[in-house]
Amino acid sequence: MIDFAQLDALKQRLDAHRPLPAAVLEKLHEDLVLRWTYHSNAIEGNTLTLKETKVVLEGVTVGGKTLREHFEAINHRDAIQFVESVVKEDVPYTAQLIRSIHALILRHIDDENAGAWRKQNVRISGADHVPPDASALPGMMDAFVAWHAKAEAELHPVELAARTHGDFVKIHPFLDGNGRTARLLMNLDLLRRGFPVIILPVERRLEYYEALDTAHVHGDYAPFLDFIGELAVQAFEPYWHALRG
Repeated sequence: MIDFAQLDALKQRLDAHRPLPAAVLEKLHEDLVLRWTYHSNAIEGNTLTLKETKVVLEGVTVGGKTLREHFEAINHRDAIQFVESVVKEDVPYTAQLIRSIHALILRHIDDENAGAWRKQNVRISGADHVPPDASALPGMMDAFVAWHAKAEAELHPVELAARTHGDFVKIHPFLDGNGRTARLLMNLDLLRRGFPVIILPVERRLEYYEALDTAHVHGDYAPFLDFIGELAVQAFEPYWHALRG
């Protein structure tokens, strides 16, 4: 089970060091954007390595890699920056906000479907869960946003982030880019409440998918909540390392 007391204690420990020195924050942010972009894209099949992702984000093309893979890296970096601006400006959580994040993810990759609810039914490769009918999506997303507004006041930030991620992926409102959008929404919830960003490592992709499937098919969120809770604890480690330095 998620140890909320432990997570709150870790956040209080980090808060005691805030504001962190500008140079420390800059290095942490640069590393965060790189790792978040690499792992989130790699989970979805992008073949850029961590070092290649860094090079692409610096504006250099990598030979032998597709244009799509380059755009996926650049777009994800831009989507992170957008999410950070949403937190800074306290932009309301709406269906349009979700669509705006997704539009950045698919920009120059599939402009026709970027930011648009899917208009056809889909199946998730390798998953037992079948997403809802496309005709139900506008109403389901309005209900999702309403649920989120209520859950924000009731759930611990890490549980809210996990449930937001899980429920969003279950609805699967877009034709492509749902996983990346879900992970951005998850971290939007965490950033709003001062918690570090959670990065789901590509090396644990199978565990990640199995926990989601258990939640979606059997209604048992415990494995997924435990998984996210573990990663939430690990998310503090870069800060401790930087502070020790």
